[in-house]
Amino acid sequence: MNDSSPRRVRVRAPELIGKGGWLNTGGQQYTLADLRGRIVVLDFWTFCCINCLHVLDELRELEEKHRDTVVVIGVHSPKFVHEAEHQAVVDAVERYGVEHPVLDDPELGTWKQYAVRAWPTLVVIDPEGYVVAQHAGEGHVHAIERLVAELEAEHGAKGTLRRGDGPYVAPEPEPTALRFPGKALLLPDGNFLVSDTTRHQLVELASDGESVVRRIGSGVRGFEDGTGPTAAFNEPQGLALLDDSSVVVADTVNHALRRVDLTTGDVTTLAGTGKQWWQGSATSGPAREIDLSSPWDVAVFGGRVWIAMAGVHQLWAYDPAERTVAVAAGTTNEGLVDGPVAEAWFAQPSGLAVSADGERLWLADSETSALRWVDREGVVHTAVGTGLFDFGHRDGAAEQALLQHPLGVTVLPDGSVAVSDTYNHALRRYDPATGEVTTLATDLREPSDAVLVGDDIVVVESARHRLTRLRLPEAAVRVEAVAHRTQRAATEVAPGTLRLDVIFQAPAGQKLDTRYGPSTRLLVSSTPPGLLLKGEGADTDLSRTLELDPAVGEGVLHVSAMAASCDDDPANKYPSCHVHQQDWGVPVRLTEGAADRLPLVLAGMDPDQ
Repeated sequence: MNDSSPRRVRVRAPELIGKGGWLNTGGQQYTLADLRGRIVVLDFWTFCCINCLHVLDELRELEEKHRDTVVVIGVHSPKFVHEAEHQAVVDAVERYGVEHPVLDDPELGTWKQYAVRAWPTLVVIDPEGYVVAQHAGEGHVHAIERLVAELEAEHGAKGTLRRGDGPYVAPEPEPTALRFPGKALLLPDGNFLVSDTTRHQLVELASDGESVVRRIGSGVRGFEDGTGPTAAFNEPQGLALLDDSSVVVADTVNHALRRVDLTTGDVTTLAGTGKQWWQGSATSGPAREIDLSSPWDVAVFGGRVWIAMAGVHQLWAYDPAERTVAVAAGTTNEGLVDGPVAEAWFAQPSGLAVSADGERLWLADSETSALRWVDREGVVHTAVGTGLFDFGHRDGAAEQALLQHPLGVTVLPDGSVAVSDTYNHALRRYDPATGEVTTLATDLREPSDAVLVGDDIVVVESARHRLTRLRLPEAAVRVEAVAHRTQRAATEVAPGTLRLDVIFQAPAGQKLDTRYGPSTRLLVSSTPPGLLLKGEGADTDLSRTLELDPAVGEGVLHVSAMAASCDDDPANKYPSCHVHQQDWGVPVRLTEGAADRLPLVLAGMDPDQ
């Protein structure tokens, strides 16, 4: 680099490898050499992860603005067993409207080469093939855009920038009535309303579950109120009846609740600003003035509309009479902790249903593969599930039963609960009376919701793009038990003292925002809890000395970090500020002689690498 170029750490980028091959390239396979001269942004993602879906949306504007210089490549790196299936990745790429090449890496080959530790992670490679930045979590695209502008100027001057069309090739659209439907609702007249998520519409189907009566929404991604044909949604999901003539919709990627008048088809906004909620945003107030974060499902419980706020691992509630919204349960920490609603932890709640007596709000807590409930006294309980790392398909006593990333719950006539066990392609049943879990049906394809119709249950088979009617079986289906733990290579660390360093470098032109006190936060815990002898809890320093118990041997360190940065210009009275945050689950194995430092990159490059 010449003296006039910005000085930054550069590391030669490893090759891109993945046994699943390339998607969205028209069959073409690519190497880094093929991309030389372009600015490459690698997006390490997995399709279960709500933070990864947020980053997909953050990247859209960057891709459009720098289409002739930047190539975004998704590196799909699975967490759950189902996500390692190639067809599931193909489906997810279409489902979420991914408009860049994707490398399917089921064995985490490229993930390991780049030493990635968290979903999502963004890596920037310059036109000469060097890694120049790494960012974990959400909220970094503004920083990457500044870096892209620097790289365009630098490599344009050097003659090493190559402009032109990228390698993305759009797949052919499929002519199905529904495309990756999310949730369904039985309407008072016997018809069904279905969120046609990938097409950004609601579709009313006749009572046969097949014939299209009408479509609500233009079908173009957007955020517009108006009549049925002109209104716009953005990947809508959950639906609930407000009254006999109106429905509330969880408009997920718009971070909003919408209302649909069933008589006219008109759409209005009930809650949300269209902006995503970040740490430090208001958590209650007039509904149209409060930011939300990826609402995934809705249900009327105790006179309020409860919201599965997947994006921040909480439950919120909308009050139709007061037109206000507020946090109802959860701390924003991701995990499985029961107890009073203000102390409970959730992990991407994605499905809600109210018991027939109105005493319980059931929820599918997808990332912990759990079935949980909230009682009328404001206490959270877990029926099935143990945490972020255990999943599978195992029936029997609820304490040892396993689900795999469920997205939907449905209350059955006898008071038991049907679970749309999405990644097991199954419909499961939990009976509170016996504490037993059984399987009602298999050979479904990513079921995401179900509704009762008389003696039948109608399942949303999301990846088969249809509603499927099943007779509720008298007896449960028997399946062979399978159990899994999330398998990622453990990081070997020294027993005893371990230095945890979260690396954060503010983007060019910004600095840490200390106007109102510390702008950083670090929260550390472990599974099992005994792994950490010292260093657990929250503090403002991004570095911490941990003490690990040699007798425990191995486990998972849970690390949550946040940093806020603002424009570094004293003359700017209203600086632009950004929050950077990420949660890591780092499997560790205690090994004598191993490293006594664990670096986690939130933004920038580790200077000691």
